[in-house]
Amino acid sequence: MFSWMGRQAGGRERAGGADAVQTVTGGLRSLYLRKVLPLEEAYRFHEFHSPALEDADFDNKPMILLVGQYSTGKTTFIRYLLEQDFPGMRIGPEPTTDSFIAVMYGETEGSTPGNALVVDPKKPFRKLSRFGNAFLNRFMCSQLPNQVLKSISIIDSPGILSGEKQRISRGYDFCQVLQWFAERVDRIILLFDAHKLDISDEFSEAIKAFRGQDDKIRVVLNKADQVDTQQLMRVYGALMWSLGKVINTPEVLRVYIGSFWAQPLQNTDNRRLFEAEAQDLFRDIQSLPQKAAVRKLNDLIKRARLAKVHAYIISHLKKEMPSVFGKENKKRELISRLPEIYLQLQREYQISAGDFPEVKAMQEQLENYDFTKFHSLKPKLIEAVDNMLSSKISSLMHLISQEEMSMPTQLVQGGAFDGTTEGPFNQGYGEGAKEGADEEEWVVAKDKPVYDELFYTLSPVNGKISGVNAKKEMVTSKLPNSVLGKIWKLADCDCDGMLDEEEFALAKHLIKIKLDGYELPNSLPPHLVPPSHRKSLAKAD
Repeated sequence: MFSWMGRQAGGRERAGGADAVQTVTGGLRSLYLRKVLPLEEAYRFHEFHSPALEDADFDNKPMILLVGQYSTGKTTFIRYLLEQDFPGMRIGPEPTTDSFIAVMYGETEGSTPGNALVVDPKKPFRKLSRFGNAFLNRFMCSQLPNQVLKSISIIDSPGILSGEKQRISRGYDFCQVLQWFAERVDRIILLFDAHKLDISDEFSEAIKAFRGQDDKIRVVLNKADQVDTQQLMRVYGALMWSLGKVINTPEVLRVYIGSFWAQPLQNTDNRRLFEAEAQDLFRDIQSLPQKAAVRKLNDLIKRARLAKVHAYIISHLKKEMPSVFGKENKKRELISRLPEIYLQLQREYQISAGDFPEVKAMQEQLENYDFTKFHSLKPKLIEAVDNMLSSKISSLMHLISQEEMSMPTQLVQGGAFDGTTEGPFNQGYGEGAKEGADEEEWVVAKDKPVYDELFYTLSPVNGKISGVNAKKEMVTSKLPNSVLGKIWKLADCDCDGMLDEEEFALAKHLIKIKLDGYELPNSLPPHLVPPSHRKSLAKAD
């Protein structure tokens, strides 16, 4: 354990949730300032890759970046989550959002222009000033008192167009800005329209800017209610094919299918699918505050590994330079041989190829530098980072897990998230094992006459059938023995190894629940207990 952890450990039990978060945040900040930042500064990491991290980068709430082509529903998606308009919001079929808009919590509703935003030390956007006025004039912060924004912030991006003209006319490097945000956000959501699956050149370049952030990417296929089931299958297949060409990962990306706006569905055939997908997406977003510390730790590790590799590259170039003559020729030779240098460094220091920056981008940047002014390798700086990665990180992970257990579960609340958490419109309400929970009559009774006919064909003795006879009927469902065994345990309410007619009816009902695609309960809910067994179970309890 390092000293800051020891100093704060005594007061941890007395600290609330906010204090616990600050403990982790302080640890991350301390590690970065003492271990990683000196290495970055020595080898000009900030000029090549990413600006230095500031306090706001460690303290900010989880952020979500929305990216997509124009008219795919990015701004509408934010409106859907918040359930209210926000300053600067414009929605239409044409390319309406021409700015990056940071939607954040504020006690009063209002907006802050980009030039003022990048000088605010409390906001994590100060380093965006390097992209110049052309970008800052297209950047703003929209603040409003919304419950959702107490837990997360959302970044709306300009709709991506096709063609070279749009890329040039922006006046700033759009992909570089996206990369800056990608390194700092907790989730990147790529939105696609069911009628607009083509990935333009600029969109392709934008997705490539997320290289190294694959774990943050989620895909939303929006407006899926505008096609029927057969068309939706084809659309989904076409989307996966298109994504496979630009996102080079062995894993299949998670795609959420639905219609994310507060309007009636145009095609209700897939309503149940859309509801399940929306719940999965909501759960993913709701978990972000709880996972924020782990995400920041993960990003710090990635940054430290890149800083190490960068130091090896820069120091190697310095070592290869002649002391007097032929410097320019040697510089050109080293730049052209950079792929070979990468391989050499991989073998020499046992570094994974995935930790190295992109060759082409690195070659372009190196053209502007005098290699003789680079620093030689400083082993102590490398050792400090290695020590952090090998021992300090594990200590911090232990602290994070301890505080996650001691803190109340942090979930995003408010807006659309509240509409699906309670009441009859919660996903699964009144379905599967929950069916009949709010009814007075036993839900199995409606099908019991059919089950009773089967029961009396199984040779009951004294009103009960043996396990052998029950098995003959239950295996006709073709469910595996592990599932049928669980159903038997749930249905045999008095645990006598036999089933009466109500218990048999319950077993058949549970089989039907499983065959319909629902999960079985771990214990029998009170509303499913057969009427004749309710008193005996109540006494046992």
